[in-house]
Amino acid sequence: MKSVKELSYTEAVAELESILERLKGQNVEIDKLAAEAKRATELIRECRSRLTGVAKELDDILEDNQA
Repeated sequence: MKSVKELSYTEAVAELESILERLKGQNVEIDKLAAEAKRATELIRECRSRLTGVAKELDDILEDNQA
């Protein structure tokens, strides 16, 4: 399994969606529940960070174009 930092944004979102589907199901192994929740948290944190970074870049670009 790739580290969260190695995933593209699209891959991270797809993995997160996959984890959420497994967690919604009734056949989640209790031994894997904590690991799945931890991975989902890491993916959410990374995606949020990337989105924030892109938003800042876009703001900077728009400010430069207005000058």
